[in-house]
Amino acid sequence: MAVVDVVNIGGDVVSQTELKDSIFNVPVKKSVLHQVVIAQLAAKRAGSASVKHRSDVKGSRHKLYRQKGTGRARKGDIKSPVLRGGGSVFGPDPRDYTQKVLKKVRKMALKMALTCRAQEKQLVIVDKIDLDAVKTKVFAGIIKGLNAEKALIITGEKNERLELSSRNVPGVKVLQTQGMNVYDILKYPTLILVQQAIEGIEGRLG
Repeated sequence: MAVVDVVNIGGDVVSQTELKDSIFNVPVKKSVLHQVVIAQLAAKRAGSASVKHRSDVKGSRHKLYRQKGTGRARKGDIKSPVLRGGGSVFGPDPRDYTQKVLKKVRKMALKMALTCRAQEKQLVIVDKIDLDAVKTKVFAGIIKGLNAEKALIITGEKNERLELSSRNVPGVKVLQTQGMNVYDILKYPTLILVQQAIEGIEGRLG
């Protein structure tokens, strides 16, 4: 197990804690991280783009005029794609972009993402972040004291004051242990773990 420093909101070391090698020190495979991130981004797509095809457009199916003898181009019904108001030919239809990823692969990818932050010395463990009130200015001062202007903060339980205080601070996101995901861990250059969250992470990934 690796022993790391635990700091307070002022950035001063107050204690130490151990991190399990089975979670924070595993072999990293870029292909696994790539697969999970792509699947996560694909799941966010609405897939609601849609057009009306020929069969969806209202109108008569009667031929507009006879095939020959008029001197004009031949025409079918008024729903023809070549006419204004007609149906679309190759337009998009609603679809599901979800990609299936095995549960054990998602679990392993989370361990790899946490390992990346630990190995790159971009993992900060804070003993606690308690706010007396919802204050963006106070929260911004805490982030500055931790020297982590762009960071993902993982808490062990819901902290409404912390979540509300961080809303208007750009480059910072607060998640609970249950919402921890590979994309956000890799997106933010610094990962801040509230010490209480480590137990939840080990319970989820252990």
